[in-house]
Amino acid sequence: MRHGKKFNHLSRKSAHRKSMLANMACSLIEHKRIRTTLAKAKALRVYIEPLITKSKNDTTHSRRIVFSYLKQKEAVTDLFGEIATKVADRAGGYIRILKLGNRLGDNAQMAYVEFVDYNEDYTTDKPKRKKSRRARKKSSDAAASNIKEEKVEEISVSEVSVAEESPESEAPSAEESPESEAPSAEESSESEAPSAEESPESEAPSAEESPESEAPSVDEELEDSNPETKEK
Repeated sequence: MRHGKKFNHLSRKSAHRKSMLANMACSLIEHKRIRTTLAKAKALRVYIEPLITKSKNDTTHSRRIVFSYLKQKEAVTDLFGEIATKVADRAGGYIRILKLGNRLGDNAQMAYVEFVDYNEDYTTDKPKRKKSRRARKKSSDAAASNIKEEKVEEISVSEVSVAEESPESEAPSAEESPESEAPSAEESSESEAPSAEESPESEAPSAEESPESEAPSVDEELEDSNPETKEK
């Protein structure tokens, strides 16, 4: 019969039950997370939460009361030191129970018991995570497109600058080339013209002189052959 059974006795006498819960509480304070059955986890939460509330008031009286339950000095020191400062802003609900699957031997339902403020996966004050991978891909794609646009702009600007510089550099060369070639053509014609003019002059006197030199020789022969000319 369960008449007047206000809490779970866990199939143990009171001394055995109290010592078991004290050992489980010390293990939880030391490791911040333990694995046990769901029934023991619920009993442990009822057992340890009033002790955590007591640890917020760090006095000799509070330490003695907590020590009468836990029976371990190291656990009391950790509870009044690190854990009390960690849960100082929390009004209650220091313990979290996470249900697991059933145990293979007796098919008992298992659960995790842990301090709420020591699980970083469930804390609300943790820093915000970065955006999802899709957002990262979009940002990377946008950055890549911006880089490509900047490269295209740089290439276009360089092409425009080259196009602006090329006519100026080529135009003087084109203008200079006729000037450089024209005097050469004139000089060549001038150099050839005097030679052509001089050649007839040099040849003409030779041609004129040749008849003059040859004519007297013919007349002299005629005079020699005609005796009348000799008498005259």
